Amino acid sequence: MSSAVLSLGSNLGDRLGHLKKAAQALGSVVTASSSVYQTPPWGDSDQPAYFNAVLVVSQPGADAREWLRRAQSLEQAAGRVRDPARRYGPRSLDVDVITVWDDTGEPIRSEHPDLILPHPRAHQRAFVLVPWAEVEPDGVLPGHGPIVDLLQSPEVAPDVPEIVRVAPPL
Repeated sequence: MSSAVLSLGSNLGDRLGHLKKAAQALGSVVTASSSVYQTPPWGDSDQPAYFNAVLVVSQPGADAREWLRRAQSLEQAAGRVRDPARRYGPRSLDVDVITVWDDTGEPIRSEHPDLILPHPRAHQRAFVLVPWAEVEPDGVLPGHGPIVDLLQSPEVAPDVPEIVRVAPPL
């Protein structure tokens, strides 16, 4: 059974609505959903706060490219417009594929520019790690270690208190 961790974020329009619609669109492949957290913007502070959540998804035979295709489809359905001048700018919906495991449970590694796995900055992002730790307290980010340890790292720990639970799981 292939599985993946998807990170969802929104800071434009109906933030909670965008996250809920994305989770609903994935339907039965969602095996776990975190609560929704309000988080400060990352990488570009001149924008509204985000709502973030993590979904764990699973489906036999789905490969990493399939999870990426689904993520991009969800963004498109939410009206996501990419601004090349603002890589970390505001968005109606952002869905990142954080990590993927194949049908045997082995983590997938990818260096392709369109899909680097595991996500190259997930270990630095409290807005990914806090909700992920909620749904998988023993979770491990391949190549970086246990989530609980990453949350205590000097890079991440200062950001954790700024992350506030605002809604129940999607």
